[in-house]
Amino acid sequence: MSTQSCPRVLALSGGVGGAKLAHGLYSILPDWQLQIVVNTGDDFEHLGLHISPDIDTLLYTLSGLANPATGWGRDGEQWLCMEALSQLGEADWFQLGDRDLAMHLSRSHRLRQGSTLTQITQYQAERLSIQARITPMSDDPVPTRVHTDAGQLDFQHYFVKERCLPQVHALEYTGADAAQPAPAALAALQEETLEAVIICPSNPYLSIAPILALPGFREALRNTRAPVIAVSPLVNRKAIKGPTDKIMRELSIQVSSASIANHYADCLDGLVIDYSEQTLAHTLPLPTLVTNTLMQNNDDRCQLAHACLNFASELKQAKNQNRAFS
Repeated sequence: MSTQSCPRVLALSGGVGGAKLAHGLYSILPDWQLQIVVNTGDDFEHLGLHISPDIDTLLYTLSGLANPATGWGRDGEQWLCMEALSQLGEADWFQLGDRDLAMHLSRSHRLRQGSTLTQITQYQAERLSIQARITPMSDDPVPTRVHTDAGQLDFQHYFVKERCLPQVHALEYTGADAAQPAPAALAALQEETLEAVIICPSNPYLSIAPILALPGFREALRNTRAPVIAVSPLVNRKAIKGPTDKIMRELSIQVSSASIANHYADCLDGLVIDYSEQTLAHTLPLPTLVTNTLMQNNDDRCQLAHACLNFASELKQAKNQNRAFS
């Protein structure tokens, strides 16, 4: 096997929050020792283009091209094409910058030529000199539908056009039961060389749940020899970015890292929570690391990545001992 096919660390990620920790891991791990499985439930077609927001956020973040103010999109962006499209009466609620358009044009063209989303994503990562494997969760479409008091909405319609304002009643990962998980992700989970699986602090219900809904993926997490740890996206019982806490309240889920632990309970070996929720640590039914999870700069990202890997190393020793005695 090539070094690219045997990662030491496998991360599951959505958009901005997950990309920050993924960037921290990427910064401290040797080349090609990180593989990131990315949510594609947010993918949709807009103006004839295939848009993969979470994949793009990871590509831009790991390549140093991301807009530091927003965490998504490209730095130094211009909007001349969108201005012209708006003048022509085309939909302008989902903003695509001039440089960002190149990514969507490339992806859409290659999909029409017969390449898979996995092949395209790895090609684009290599063109951007990214030495990590970025793997879409599936090459099959698994669009997230949001059931709200305004009706059933496509995810981007809810998230961007409606600005997350409608009340959420349920989430649906359409087609997940018939989709094929990324073979490279399942293969990585079976590798004896894998040292850690890290569920990044992305929205558990919008970004990570679609991945876990794919056939066999959750079981593969339960069966992997590597410790599986999750980083709670909550700081002081609030989401740093996005509607995680809002959705939890609307789905009658307690806004607490304890709920995050429960969400992943059957496949989790450890949980990482912020200092602001440290009083929960002794109440949780699994090993818990309390540390700073607020990633305000690159140093914070690297420090959290180091903390996660050290925690995983401790859990791996315990997991191996338990296997030896079982």
